[in-house]
Amino acid sequence: MTEQFPPVPTDNAVERPAGGAPAPEPASTPAPAPATEVTPASEPAPASEPAATLSAAGLPLPKNWLAIIAFIWAGQAVSMITSYAAGYAVVWYVTESTGSALALAVMNIAVMLPIGLISPFGGVVADKHNRKLIMIAADGAVGIISLVAALLILAGDVSIPLLIVVCMARAVGQAFHSPAMMAAMPMLVPDKHLLRINTLDQLLASVASIGAPAFGIFLYTTLGFSSVMFLDFAGACVAILGLALAKIPTVVDASAETQHVLANLADGWRAIAKTRGLVLLIAGVTVGMMIFGPLSAVCPLMTYDYFGGDGYAASIVEGAFGVGMLVGSGILIAWGGGKRLAGLIAVAAVIVGATTAACGLLPSSAFPAFVGLMALMAVACAWFNGPTMTLTQRNVPDDKMGRAMGLLTAAMGLATPVGVAIGGVLAEVMGIAPFFLVDGLACLALGLVLYLPKSVRALDEG
Repeated sequence: MTEQFPPVPTDNAVERPAGGAPAPEPASTPAPAPATEVTPASEPAPASEPAATLSAAGLPLPKNWLAIIAFIWAGQAVSMITSYAAGYAVVWYVTESTGSALALAVMNIAVMLPIGLISPFGGVVADKHNRKLIMIAADGAVGIISLVAALLILAGDVSIPLLIVVCMARAVGQAFHSPAMMAAMPMLVPDKHLLRINTLDQLLASVASIGAPAFGIFLYTTLGFSSVMFLDFAGACVAILGLALAKIPTVVDASAETQHVLANLADGWRAIAKTRGLVLLIAGVTVGMMIFGPLSAVCPLMTYDYFGGDGYAASIVEGAFGVGMLVGSGILIAWGGGKRLAGLIAVAAVIVGATTAACGLLPSSAFPAFVGLMALMAVACAWFNGPTMTLTQRNVPDDKMGRAMGLLTAAMGLATPVGVAIGGVLAEVMGIAPFFLVDGLACLALGLVLYLPKSVRALDEG
């Protein structure tokens, strides 16, 4: 898809220091860094003028930086709602047509696995090319896939293999979009608002997860399956418009141009590994996601088998969890997270572990308490991704940010299906309630030891 607005000027490159901390604005424009080209969204202010607001990456921000963010996220919000609606319509079609848990599991794998496997390569692309164009191309590809699927469904040519292909293709687009988006954010907002913007994605996802499934089912049952896919195409177009109206700086790692893709990935890993505490933190969060991942798969079984609930009861639990995520994300955006983000992640793990273990100790007559504990658990769950992403952005140079975000996305993307596979077997062997207890105690232990290493605590002192 072609660019609709004039490109950002390229004659005012500025050098930013390695690492994520903002640097003081120079009195004059220095020479470009030999290996990295950075194109800011606006000209640096002359020394005689008041100092400009700096981004988290240490670059001058335009006065309308908040409007730029609003354009981007308004489009992304619309696209997210339509994508959730389309995804739930696919799940409902598979449920109605097959009634197979295996078919639903295959659909979930088709969504998660490509993101985990391809995101690192999406990060490589984000560090080599214009990140704005990458996001537009990814949104455009997802939109076209939904449009083609809608036309095929409308013609009556719908099948499970087709939907698997659609899910996988959309996931590939997401694997390129997410690293580019996350790598661009530190250059678009001040450091004090970086966590808020990182959490905004989670907040929007929580809103979408509460309302979009019902919206998707309404369209599915009233206007037909194809209408939901047409709507998703329209949502992608809105997302592209929001990106096209925004000026997004370009960062290109020139040294990466001559490297093999594996060397590029290794370079991105070295950028993360320079900060030992960051490596330990990401490893801990990845383990935490493996521990927590199975709960999403076995939670309906807990409602049905242990508490004797029906589909309505299961929807209450899902709704409570969605509301909890919404509240937790809202708290983080309003508060800003404070200065001890690594400590906040450890506290979140303790709360999640304690509430999960408590669920396993409830009597089978205490379903209302289970709903309340799930909501409280979700509040703490909202405090993982945003702080982890923010600490990574603050400790990795911008020219390697795409690869770092790609590796982070891959670690989290692969942790969940691995955890689901292991946890499913354990839950089958030991029983659903005992599994909640054991899983919760494991997460609680992780939270208690996560903040002990001095290098992890140092992340909060920088």
